[in-house]
Amino acid sequence: MEAKSTQEDYDQVKRDLQALRDDMAKLTRSVSESQKSNISSLRDEIRRESREALDQVRQKGDAAFNRAKDAGDKAFHDVEHKIEERPFLSIIIMFLAGILVGKLLDR
Repeated sequence: MEAKSTQEDYDQVKRDLQALRDDMAKLTRSVSESQKSNISSLRDEIRRESREALDQVRQKGDAAFNRAKDAGDKAFHDVEHKIEERPFLSIIIMFLAGILVGKLLDR
């Protein structure tokens, strides 16, 4: 009778081990699927944040470009206005600037 009890215990341990293997396989699949889901959601979040950061940089770049363009336009109009006010003086200044640049390039 003890041999039968030992055999039953052995069979029970085998069934328990098989159940443990099955549970581990299910757990492994579950963790793997969960990690895939987490990776997918993280990837989507990173993409979304990257797009937002790119949009912000683009907006700031556009704003800086527009400010620089406006400043350049203002400076151009200011110079144009000064030339219209004093055309003879402007010609003399340009002539002298040309001579100065020519002298600097001769060296």
